[in-house]
Amino acid sequence: MDQVTVVTGGSRGIGAAVAVRLARAGHHIAIGYERNAEAAEATAVAVRAAGVRCVTVRADTSDADQVEALFDTAQRELGQLTGLVNNAGITGLLGRFTETSPEAVRRVVDVNVTGALLCARRAARAMSTQYGGAGGAIVNVSSASATTGSPGDYVHYAASKAAVDAMAVGLSKELAADGIRVNSVQPGMTVTDIHASMGDPQRPWRVADRIPMGRPGEPDEIAAAIVWLLSPDASYTTGAVLRVAGGL
Repeated sequence: MDQVTVVTGGSRGIGAAVAVRLARAGHHIAIGYERNAEAAEATAVAVRAAGVRCVTVRADTSDADQVEALFDTAQRELGQLTGLVNNAGITGLLGRFTETSPEAVRRVVDVNVTGALLCARRAARAMSTQYGGAGGAIVNVSSASATTGSPGDYVHYAASKAAVDAMAVGLSKELAADGIRVNSVQPGMTVTDIHASMGDPQRPWRVADRIPMGRPGEPDEIAAAIVWLLSPDASYTTGAVLRVAGGL
């Protein structure tokens, strides 16, 4: 059976690294992206170079209708869904929580929590053996901040990622009988352009002394853990929250 995986936030950073690694493992890939069509297509080119099929779909994962369109397109163009990487997420600007606007808090929660829940729900309905699917796996991309809390940086983001981990644990138990495994990966400081979007592009190197290994991670190092959790080698792994954070 073909492996068909949706990767949300798959145009850049960790999502793009995951998409390419999965392609090399034989997965057909649907890349969900919010804005940057050029980056999404560049990732798609790299995915197709591995000899698999790929579609790109613009989708705001906090919007239920756009989530439906993403998964409908993936299955129509690629076949029966077998995997989801719940990677789409935003941080908002760095700063103390008391100075963060309600609108910024709400948007982070909408994308990181509601979006992840909507995507997991849609993927579960597609993959569940109770709904005629063949089973599969979901991996949520969380953050080490889920346990550190990120004081002074983005407490609301940390809280949203803790919710993502709780969702993975709960769904792993609810969906085990449906043939679906659900796990979560907590990246630490990773070299992606998310830091520029939060207002501090040099942050991975500026705070490297906080990390026991003394350096930030690379997207491909995080992707390796995610791809393993989607693979047959992780067939007995569900409900795990795997930290990939250089010892942080």
